[in-house]
Amino acid sequence: MLTFKIYQTLSVALNLYSVGMLVYILMSWFPGARESSVGQVFSQIYEPFLEIFRRFIPPLGMVDISPLVALILLRLAQTGLAQVFITFFGL
Repeated sequence: MLTFKIYQTLSVALNLYSVGMLVYILMSWFPGARESSVGQVFSQIYEPFLEIFRRFIPPLGMVDISPLVALILLRLAQTGLAQVFITFFGL
C-alpha cells in the first residue's frame, strides 16, 4: 500500500512537471508571455532542466528541439518508474 502511494506521488509529480513544461514551451509562441511574472516563475523551474539538453542539442535553424527531447525523456522516466515498481513491488 505504501509503495503504491509512493509510485502514485512520483508519477503525478512527473506528469505535472511535464504538463508545466509544455505550458512553458507554448508560452514562447506568445509575445511577452515569458517576461510576465508567471513566465519568470516557470523559467526558474524549467530552464535549469532544459539547459542540460541545450548544451548537447544545437538548434536546427531557428527551431530548438531540446524541449521535445526533454519531454520525451520525462515520459520515458515515467514509464521506467512504472516498470520498476511493477517489477520490484508487484503493483
